[in-house]
Amino acid sequence: MAAEIVRRVQLMEGMAENKADSCVLDDVVVSEEEMERALCVLSGSDAQNCSYSRGYVKRQAVFACNTCTPSAAEPAGICLACANKCHDGHDIFELYTKRNFRCDCGNSKFGDFQCQLTTAKDAENARNHYSHNFRGLYCTCDRPYPDVDDREDDEMIQCVICEDWFHSRHLGCPVVEPEELQEMVCEACMNRTPSLWTYAAHFAVPPVISVSRPEKEVEVEEEEQGETEEAHECSQSADEEPSTSDAKREEVADRSSPCKRTHEQMTGGAAGAAAAKAVSKSVACRLKELQVQGLKRPRQGAVFWPYSWRSELCTCTNCKRTYVAAEVQFLMDQSDTILAYENKGLEEPFGQHPLVALMSSMDRVQQLEIIYGFNELTTSIYALIDQCAAEGKTITYEAVHQFFEELRARKRSRMNAGYQ
Repeated sequence: MAAEIVRRVQLMEGMAENKADSCVLDDVVVSEEEMERALCVLSGSDAQNCSYSRGYVKRQAVFACNTCTPSAAEPAGICLACANKCHDGHDIFELYTKRNFRCDCGNSKFGDFQCQLTTAKDAENARNHYSHNFRGLYCTCDRPYPDVDDREDDEMIQCVICEDWFHSRHLGCPVVEPEELQEMVCEACMNRTPSLWTYAAHFAVPPVISVSRPEKEVEVEEEEQGETEEAHECSQSADEEPSTSDAKREEVADRSSPCKRTHEQMTGGAAGAAAAKAVSKSVACRLKELQVQGLKRPRQGAVFWPYSWRSELCTCTNCKRTYVAAEVQFLMDQSDTILAYENKGLEEPFGQHPLVALMSSMDRVQQLEIIYGFNELTTSIYALIDQCAAEGKTITYEAVHQFFEELRARKRSRMNAGYQ
């Protein structure tokens, strides 16, 4: 367990490496809240057992080993347990979390290297999706992070669809520090799912440009052809078509209250479900309702969404089909979000601060070892930062690397002394 804590701090070395212009104490020291959040990313994954046996895991922490699969080789990803056990001492970089991924450790991409936790594995995981992230590259600029050649202090933001990371200056839109948690969808992913631009006009930030609503039949512009195809006949039944009079009544209802749902849709319980099923053939889809309103926004740049935006997506049968065709069906799943994953990591099996939970199953001697080790690590990190601040030096990669080498040397000395 102690090794896992140290490993997590080692994975956070990049936070210090990116401080190239200055060494301000408040900017570098990791607060307890930040440490807890960082540990939550790992606490949602199994640190002891290879995740391969669980199949394509809905979401888990994923790593890449530059020692075993360098950038020139075919990309591969490994789970938390394999990063700790099989690749201890290797050049590991963290990919944060990935959805629907199965651990590659020890498969054909690793040559003769065998997974120490699960030996029987398929040669390849055909359903895994790999991007340039697995080669340590990010953003549209295709650069590493931290980037020693980049002197601009710029945060990176992850797209919730493609899961790539982007410099804020390369998003193609102004980035304002939000007051509440938001999700970002990059421009490329927006264009791959054109209907999202309609939702963005109504629910995303910043404010949208209002276009006058047509009085009669809505004429779809050529640029909206992609999203119109997605909404085609969403409001019609697969078995029967609504009458002309019914369609007119629906159109009037849509225009008078386009953002509201029927009482039957909002009613819970068995009666509400039965009523919703009874009117499912005549109710217009959410996407079509929004298109009728005529709100638009420029189709340029990344889009930032309030955290509850997924609940606004239409879930009629035809819209669901378009999500599946575009491979974004996970947008309908609220538990797909990073926040849901981190909360689950705290609640199952921890339910408390990860450091405290890790010690709950240990005896007193082991608990004291963890406490002493963590205190020593914290004290040493503060000492390194204080020294750099006093000398006016930048915390470089070499300094961080040397720092952890000295920690390992002191640990080996104590272990050797214990056997004498």
